[in-house]
Amino acid sequence: MQEIDDLVAAIHFAAVKHTDQRRKDPSQTPYINHPIGVMNILANEANVRELVVLKAAVLHDTVEDTDTTIAEIEENFGSHVRSVVAEVTDDKTLPKAERKRLQVVNAPKKSREAKLVKLADKLYNLRDLERVTPVGWSDARVSEYFKWAGRVVSGLKGTNQTLETKIAEILAKKGVSLETIVSEEAKD
Repeated sequence: MQEIDDLVAAIHFAAVKHTDQRRKDPSQTPYINHPIGVMNILANEANVRELVVLKAAVLHDTVEDTDTTIAEIEENFGSHVRSVVAEVTDDKTLPKAERKRLQVVNAPKKSREAKLVKLADKLYNLRDLERVTPVGWSDARVSEYFKWAGRVVSGLKGTNQTLETKIAEILAKKGVSLETIVSEEAKD
């Protein structure tokens, strides 16, 4: 039962770290719903059973969006979880446009575990955007997010067919085709 204890500890850690944060939707949903939702997608839709991946999923925004350090992740959850969390953490010292560019460029270079977390994160966010537009976002910004997410996901292909198919279906509703993105990138 140690595995369950460890997973619950990661969920609790993330909940404490994200306590006062809210999503940008009009209802200001508690932020913790997002990392738990990402973990749920991996476990219950993608059939991922690797505890490192599930722990990294629930912790994936702690370093980027709270006062958590990467050393704190390692101290509490080990070097493997730390490694995956570090792979999916943007460098907030960089401008937003550069962080987004690096997500696209670096997606194919990620470990399989980090790719799984990224896929589930993108799927959660795309579903959220289908459900409701964040406060302050225009239709054009939502559309750009879908296109950008498609470029990131194109670099994660071959990781989990279930997640990739679900993402492709959502993107297609917005007129974004992963096949087109892949063929365009092959020309570059």
